[in-house]
Amino acid sequence: MQTTFTHHQSAHCENGVASNLLKNNGLNLSEPMVFGIGSGLFFVYLPFIKVNYAPAISYRTLPGQIFRRVANRLHLKIKRQKFSSVAKANQALDENLKNNIPTGLQVGVYNLSYFPDEYRFHFNAHNLVVYGKTDTDYLISDPVMETVTTLTHDELDKVRFAKGAFAPKGQMYYPIHIPENVDLKSAIIKGIKNTCRDMLAPMPIIGVKGIKLVSGKIRKWPLQHGTKKANHYLAQMVRMQEEIGTGGGGFRFIYAAFLQEAAVILNNEDLKILSKEMTQIGDLWRDFAVEASRIYKNRSAKNDAYNTIADQLLDIANREEVFFKKLKKAIS
Repeated sequence: MQTTFTHHQSAHCENGVASNLLKNNGLNLSEPMVFGIGSGLFFVYLPFIKVNYAPAISYRTLPGQIFRRVANRLHLKIKRQKFSSVAKANQALDENLKNNIPTGLQVGVYNLSYFPDEYRFHFNAHNLVVYGKTDTDYLISDPVMETVTTLTHDELDKVRFAKGAFAPKGQMYYPIHIPENVDLKSAIIKGIKNTCRDMLAPMPIIGVKGIKLVSGKIRKWPLQHGTKKANHYLAQMVRMQEEIGTGGGGFRFIYAAFLQEAAVILNNEDLKILSKEMTQIGDLWRDFAVEASRIYKNRSAKNDAYNTIADQLLDIANREEVFFKKLKKAIS
């Protein structure tokens, strides 16, 4: 049992699933366009929530929010379901496959057997597409993988009903209606305004202010918690930034690609210039990650290493503040 579906690799799972499902239904939206219209770029610091025994830091909006916003702004209809039992979840998924409906799932990462061991930890906001089934396996299109893969029936049950924060509860979703004509211009403008509002929010833990707050926290971590714990916090921050869902630098590169596409659609040269600026900011995030990894791997030769990377992060925050003010003005 196999649906009609074409796998396309992407940098980020939710963007990739949304783009692939929409392409499969006749709406050709790139991954960057999905990310930009869905206002996926974000930053939030949540010290009261621990992920892998370290303060939670997210570089993206809540799981599912990107696709919801894309659907809302383009007037698409997406069906989402959660389930109280494995049997009901399997029945609904199998029914979709029989009806030639490739289906997006939110899953936990820990039991994804095709992931390398170093990428498998308790994180329940991963997304993939199931496009078929055999007697032993489900056919999987995971957009962050180069090619399609499989999970056994038991393995898929485990990842669909993983426990912990953002427990997926068997969640599945798929498009049920796409208009013949969609208003990309309006959706792009709404997406950009939303991202500017988020990144320039006055709350201390969100957006640019949140990045500045974390810069200050990094300076204090070694004294407050000792080197071992501080290094763990830093390692987790980099892991969320660079290894799980593309994070800080990667998301900036995707957003830069979105602005490049948007510049053509809106006939706005300012967006093309800002696209290049965002790419440069993405490079700075990558430089930060490299320097931070040297510290927690005890390979940094700098005497004042934690203050050095805190300075790097503060510089990024200041640049992003200027950038998003210019972006807001460019589409107003």
